[in-house]
Amino acid sequence: MGLFLPGKKVRNRRFDYEPRFYDPSKDERLRRRIRVQSRAHRKRSPLGLIIFGILLLMVLLIYMNLG
Repeated sequence: MGLFLPGKKVRNRRFDYEPRFYDPSKDERLRRRIRVQSRAHRKRSPLGLIIFGILLLMVLLIYMNLG
């Protein structure tokens, strides 16, 4: 029932924090390095796919010979 009471509306307090030892250039270098690492991580060689295909083919051949 407190929704319709007249008076001041309750608001969140504002928080203004400025770090003491913040270096924007260091932060930008870190972001750039993370971005480069994530791009390098996404690149996968086709060797894994080839090995998976060979293993799948071997399992299929063994299954056909036993059955």
